Parts: sequence; C-alpha cells; structure tokens
Amino acid sequence: MKSYLIVFVIFAYVYAAQADVYLEEKFNDDSWEKNWIYSKHPGKEFGKFVRTAGKFFHDEEEDKGRPLLRAQQEIQAFRTEGKDLVIQFTVKHEQNIDCGGGYVKVFDCSLESEDMHGESPYRVMFGPDICGPGTKKVHVILNYKDKNHLTNKDIKCKDDVYTHAYTLIIRPDNTYEVQIDGEKVESGNLEEDWDMLPPKKIKDPEAKKPEDWDDRATIPDPDDTKPEDWDKPEHIPDPDASKPDDWDDEMDGEWEPPMIDNPEYKGEWQPKQIDNPAFKDLYKQKEICGIGLDLWQVKSGTIFDNILITDDVQYAKDALASLKDKQEGEKKAKEEQDKAEKEASASQDEEKKDDTEDEDDEEDSDDEERVPQVEEPDHDEL
Repeated sequence: MKSYLIVFVIFAYVYAAQADVYLEEKFNDDSWEKNWIYSKHPGKEFGKFVRTAGKFFHDEEEDKGRPLLRAQQEIQAFRTEGKDLVIQFTVKHEQNIDCGGGYVKVFDCSLESEDMHGESPYRVMFGPDICGPGTKKVHVILNYKDKNHLTNKDIKCKDDVYTHAYTLIIRPDNTYEVQIDGEKVESGNLEEDWDMLPPKKIKDPEAKKPEDWDDRATIPDPDDTKPEDWDKPEHIPDPDASKPDDWDDEMDGEWEPPMIDNPEYKGEWQPKQIDNPAFKDLYKQKEICGIGLDLWQVKSGTIFDNILITDDVQYAKDALASLKDKQEGEKKAKEEQDKAEKEASASQDEEKKDDTEDEDDEEDSDDEERVPQVEEPDHDEL
C-alpha cells in the first residue's frame, strides 16, 4: 500500500500592522501556482497539488480547493499580543479516508521554506486526524519552550466525506474555543487544558506561620458550667441480679463542657500567594509567518480550502455563511452520483449476464453440431 507524506506551507504578506485578516486563501483561480513554493526536503515521497472541486460538489468553481501537496509561500510576520488569534479552514475527505491527517500547522519565521518536513518546529497544530475506528479526533497542539503539548481534552472530529470547517480561537486572556462548522465543540483555559505552564501563584518560600496563629476550629466555652443533674450513674443495679465480687460503682465518666465556635479561629493557615516568577503567558506569539499542511495519508484525495488567519472572530464566522448550502449541495450530488454508479453497475451486470447466456447458447449450438451421425447397417427385409 502506497503512503504519502504531504507537506504544504503557505505564507501571505501582512501590509498593515492593524490588519484584521492576515491570510485568506480561497484558491479561486490558478494564480496560486505563482505564489506557492514546494518544499524540497530530501528523502520523502510527496503528493502533488491540483485545483479541483472533487468528484461531487455544490458549485464546481466555487468549491475548488487544494488536495494534498508540499508547498509554501512566504509572508511578513505578525504578532498576536492584545488580539484574538483565529485559525480556520475547510477540509473534505471525499476519498472516505481510513487513516491520515487533515490538520494544519502554524509556523514562526524560523522555518526554511524549501526544507519544511515533519520535524520542522511549529507554534500551533490544529485539525482533524483519523486512523481506523479508534482515532477520530481534533488535534490542538501548542508549542511552549520548544516542546509540543497536546490538549487534555478529547475532541471528536467529523469522519464523513463532506466539507467541514474547523476553527480555533485563542484569546488574550489565555482562553480558547474550538468550533466545527461554526458550532462550539470545546472551550476552556490554556493553562488548565494543557500541561505546559507552571501555576500562576506559588507559596511564598519566605513566609512563616505567625506565633499567635490558632489552628483550632473550636475551643471549650469558658462560661459554660456543669449542670447540677449531671452526676447521674450511667447504670443502675439490676434488682434481680446479685452484685458480682468485682463490680465497680464508679460508673460516671469525667464531665466535659460542650464546645462552641472559637472567635479567634482563622482557619487552616496557608502562606500568602505571590506572583510566580516562572509563569509565562502562553497566548502571546512574538511572530507568526505561515500556515502549512504536513500530512501522512494512506489514501490521498483530501481537499483543503478557505484557509483563514485573522484576529476578527466575526469575520471568520461570516466566512462560513454558505457552508450549510455547500454541505447540502454535496450530499445531493453524492446521492445522485451513487445512484448513477449503482445503475451503471447494474447495467454492466446485466450485460455480463446477457453475454454469458449468449456464450452458453453458442456452446449448446456447437455441441449439437458436433453430435456424430450414426449409420444404420444394411439388412435384408423379412
């Protein structure tokens, strides 16, 4: 079985520091061929990139995207500080993928365009990954201190043959959201959902417990007195029993006053919290220079389209306005295609059946022609 390591990198120039949209690639025409650089990393076999709407589609020209490839286009870097980072794209596994990725990687400016490969460092890896019935998930991998960290959440991806949109939003407050087809499927905090950052607060190593700190939640009530009727025996003699020789008459235990809340109680003592000098803000990206596809697939044919990097969440949402119509159109086209293939298959089966019957008839005819003629011997009439 032939496999492919597919690598694709795209870089697009950012002309304004305050730009809302850093990259938007819809592959509307063949101009992409002038802007994309194919990686030349040695030792791997890579798939080729073509512009196509696939085998079934809603609008042939509008739906044209890019199957797997290995290429890139350089851009000017941008920073994410103080802004949302939105990564969005559509992917269509029309080959009914059984094992392979459909994710993207976001790179900083250290990437060598023509040498991109599977081990090239990246900042974010995001998108679906499918392999058999056991692996059908959305990767959200973040790089921190040159180490890749997988999310602790199990996010399920789509596994059908139609177009689906994947959106990752990372916000300045270190929160994130993952969407599929514009609907939220997971969200949370970067620090809590990835095991990569030390806690924001740590115990002050110089702090000591105050001498007057009282850990007791309650203390004896100094104003409480022993009730006058307290001293009653716990047991009385059984009138029907005789006193054993070893019987002890001192049955009452030592009296203790009831407990009340201690007004001096401060709770369990803990050191005050101070800022953790080891804490780093994960959200901030000093530079982002490109987005790429670095994929291994058993069966090629995945179509990527509508690649978008922006700081405008609403813009990304608006970009998916026609997605539902596209999906419905694809489903209708796929049904018609399946019906036509089924009818064609049935027609072929019928033709084969007719051919077989004709061959059988010819064989029967040949057999009849080959029956030897029996000559009766001459004899005298009686």
